[in-house]
Amino acid sequence: MSARVKAWLETLGDLFWLRPALIVLGCVLLAQFGVWLETAHIAGYDPSSPDQNWGYSGGAEGARALLSAVASSTIGVAGTTFSITIAALTLASGQMGPRLLRNFTRDARNQIVLGIFLGTFAYALMVLRTVRTVQESPFVPHLAITGAIALALLSLATLVWFVHHIAASINVETVLDEVYGDLCDAVERRTRDEADERRPSKLPGAGAVVGKGAGYLQAVDVGGLADWAREHDVIVALRVRPGDYVPSGYPVAFLSAGVEDAEAAIARALTFGRRPAALQDLEYSIRQLVEIAVRALSPGINDPFTAGSVVDHLGDALCRTANRHLPTGTVMRDDRVVLVYSVTDYDGLCDAMFHMIRQNAAGSVYVLGRMLDVFAHVAEVERLTDRSAELCRHADLVIAAARRDVADPSDLADLEKRHRRFRATAATTLVTGTAPA
Repeated sequence: MSARVKAWLETLGDLFWLRPALIVLGCVLLAQFGVWLETAHIAGYDPSSPDQNWGYSGGAEGARALLSAVASSTIGVAGTTFSITIAALTLASGQMGPRLLRNFTRDARNQIVLGIFLGTFAYALMVLRTVRTVQESPFVPHLAITGAIALALLSLATLVWFVHHIAASINVETVLDEVYGDLCDAVERRTRDEADERRPSKLPGAGAVVGKGAGYLQAVDVGGLADWAREHDVIVALRVRPGDYVPSGYPVAFLSAGVEDAEAAIARALTFGRRPAALQDLEYSIRQLVEIAVRALSPGINDPFTAGSVVDHLGDALCRTANRHLPTGTVMRDDRVVLVYSVTDYDGLCDAMFHMIRQNAAGSVYVLGRMLDVFAHVAEVERLTDRSAELCRHADLVIAAARRDVADPSDLADLEKRHRRFRATAATTLVTGTAPA
């Protein structure tokens, strides 16, 4: 599947109305099918038989009253459900950041709940229009009305479940777990078991290809672009990566030699959108977690425990990366490099994770201490010298912020002790290859 198709499918998930519309359509077809079974006498259901009285067995007036009650009640509950959803989105936007609203609108469970209520309403209306009394040549679709009763009971159970789900979904720990799960999936997909190919010693610096249109780069068709580069015997060096905002007229790539249709080929390989996407952006979920932490550290909310939980999750993500290899952004065809594209390295991951949290938690002893403890935990499982050096750099930045902003001597002494413990852990791990006892 091409990157452009994957980006298009990613966009479909943002459409809050899509699943409800499909469920409503399915319920309309189900209503038509139930009425057809009654008219064709295929099902063989006889409501007057004692052996087959498990469904609706009343008359036309009772059927109309029942279907009217189901339709009116479910459309009312659907409006209430929508109101609850909007209230939850408002609360989440205020406490955890507006960019996390996408996680709520993409939640398939919320969409399915709304679809069940609207679908039940549409089902009842479609069946109600077929009910006729004695004055109108009587017809009562008993099977279809039984289906309306079943859908009403399903809607009742769905309402109870939805109240529980919406109460749990606005809990900050639940949101953290969901975003962290996305981050773990991204780490698994965007890292490798073995080391990647090395970059060429000299990258092309001429033959700039200008991008057509502004927007966020969402996906790159790496395989297709590499095949095109091999076919035309050139090296393509992309200057942008998924998650970057590309302004109009910006040269997005350099080629080692001029090719006539290069601009069209590059345009086909790059997918732009109005916002960043998680499809190929390893830092996307990291930015969401950092936004939760930064908002929690704001004076209006002042929730250092949430920020500390975010730091713990970020540290666990680094521990998962310890035995993985980040891609170098080099693609080879026929034993030669044909494509070099920008990727996130370990330094970039750490910068994205900790810079903004440290800057906004300069006076929070709890958060700064949690950061130093997390660095120590990661240092115990990390075996690469350059990565440990990056952890040391961030730990030094944390203790420098503490020395500058923490006024209480005892608090500062505690942070200094944690920093020394981290330094000892990192040094022992690098020398012996094992963590200290």
